Order: sequence, then structure tokens, then C-alpha cells
Amino acid sequence: MEEERVITNHVLEMDDQIDNSIRPETIDEYIGQSEVKENIKVFIEAAKMRDEVLDHVLLYGPPGLGKTTLAYIIARELGSNIKTASGPSIEKSGDLAAILSSLEPGDVLFIDEIHRMPRYIEEILYPAMEDFSLDIIIGGDGNSRNIKIDLPPFTLVGATTRAGDLSSPLRDRFGIVSKLQFYTVEELTQIIERTSRVLMMPILKEASTELAKRSRGTPRIANRLFRRVRDFALVEGKEQIDLEVMQKALKRLRVDENGLDETDHQLLEAIIRKFNGGPVGIEALASSIGEEISTIEDVLEPFLLQQGFLKRTSRGRIATEKAYQALHFNYQNSIFQDFI
Repeated sequence: MEEERVITNHVLEMDDQIDNSIRPETIDEYIGQSEVKENIKVFIEAAKMRDEVLDHVLLYGPPGLGKTTLAYIIARELGSNIKTASGPSIEKSGDLAAILSSLEPGDVLFIDEIHRMPRYIEEILYPAMEDFSLDIIIGGDGNSRNIKIDLPPFTLVGATTRAGDLSSPLRDRFGIVSKLQFYTVEELTQIIERTSRVLMMPILKEASTELAKRSRGTPRIANRLFRRVRDFALVEGKEQIDLEVMQKALKRLRVDENGLDETDHQLLEAIIRKFNGGPVGIEALASSIGEEISTIEDVLEPFLLQQGFLKRTSRGRIATEKAYQALHFNYQNSIFQDFI
């Protein structure tokens, strides 16, 4: 099951409650996403100089890249309080009204998974974003009335893994739209070394670099793997993490040298063995490995596509030669791939 994957880029309750202790607090401490970071730094400074609230911000990209962290940093850099909510939890107009009416002037409202907010809730959000006013209908049939509530100026920070699922009217109301990219090995190495200092468990350079290579370009995975490797080191009586204990721990966790785990292997092997390397439709692939389509699209595919293990075409998914090599299969190009 997805929630049992150590290498998943989604939040796990088992250990992510300590993420706040290793989360950077200022924009200068935030590692990676250089272009996004520098642009937001300028926008924040300009908003302060004008004595205005920051334009609404949309952050999008695969899970685990630091969207939530960046939202908290934005609030801190603005000197504002932050209120948080998630798209799926806002089910009724009253839910949104309660959140918005609790805001103070200059507050930051962070809505995670904003693409999962119901469309009729979005429509209530439009005037709140544009005019800082809330128009809601109260009462039942025959006894309903419209009331308008003035809201203090605020900044909405929305985060999504699926920017394409946002409606155009909602997307157009964000003045700042930033895409977060996968991190380089060098950036992840810096993040791992910073985490080692915060958690007071030294790690040797060669071990941190190797761990970074297996972290799928994702800080959340890098930090989670560090904590699991730290557990192995502590049990073995090590005072620091070296390459040997790191490799031993990741072998036990079934994370290979490419950062692929058992679920990734299962997906790629299904394409190769069951569908002759592809192309295969997403529905058939999901059924064959017992995963949700959304899990494949949001969690598994982004890294596999970015690293060249997988191709996505109009006819379906195809395992590349690199995937065959990673799984130690002999590569044989499908006769269909030449026509795609």
C-alpha cells in the first residue's frame, strides 16, 4: 500500500511530525528552487515598500518539493500570521466563510491541495481574492438572503500537485505563479547535511552524496531516508553515518542505487513483463499492479519520467532502455515503439 512506502513523497504520520524541527524558517535558509526563491524575495520586498499585501501566490509541482515550507517562509518574511487549510476539507460555504472571517489584516491563508476544492466553493473564493469581500447566501428555500462581509486584506497561497486541474478563473486570480522543480544531487546533499546538524547525527560527505542520489530529487524523501538510516546507525552503535551503514540501511529498505523502491520496480516490471514494454494505458497499468491511477500519475510517474525510466505517449506508457537496465532485463525494442 502507498502509505507504507518509506520513499513516498507524500506526508506520512509515522515520522513527519518532526518536520517542523528541520524546516528552514527564512528564505535565505531555504535550499534550492533558486529562481522561484529570488523572485518571491523581490515580490515580498516590493509589497513591503508599497505597504500592501503580497499578491496571491500559486505554488505547483510534485509532492515533497517544499511548497508548504515556502508558504510558511512567505508568511514569516512578511511578518504575518499564517492560517492553514486543505482543499478537500472545505466542503461547505460555511467552512470557507469561517476560515476567511478569522483572518486578520495582512494574514497569509495557505490552502494545500487547492485543486481538490469543490467548484462551488471556488466561486465564493473569487470575490474574496479580488475585492476582499465575502458574498454568501444564508437561509433555506423561500427564506434565503444574500449577505456581504468585508474581509481584511490577505494573501492566499495555494499549493497543488495538479495545476492543470485548477479552473481557469481560479488560476487567473493568482498574481504570482511558481513551479517547483526536482532538486539536484548537490542541493539535496546540502539539505541532508543541514538535517544532520539539526538532528545532531553527523554524516560523512560520501554518504550524504550517495543518499542524495537515491532521494528522487525530493527533500521530503531525503529527510525521511536520513532518519531511517540514522536509526540503523544508532542501533549499530555508530556515532556518525558512513557510506557502509548508509548502503546497508537502504538495501534493507529496498531502495536501489537509482532511488527506485519496490513499488517502482513493480510498475516498471509490469510494463516490461505483462505488456511487452508498452505502450500500455494508465487504467490497465493501474489494475495490473493494484494502485490508484492518481497514485501513479502524482507519485510514481513524475520522477520516472524525469529520469528517463518511462515514456508517456498518446498510445500509453513505455518502459525505456534505462528501465530495462535498472531491472536487469535484456532490452528489446517493441516493434510498436518505432511508430509512436
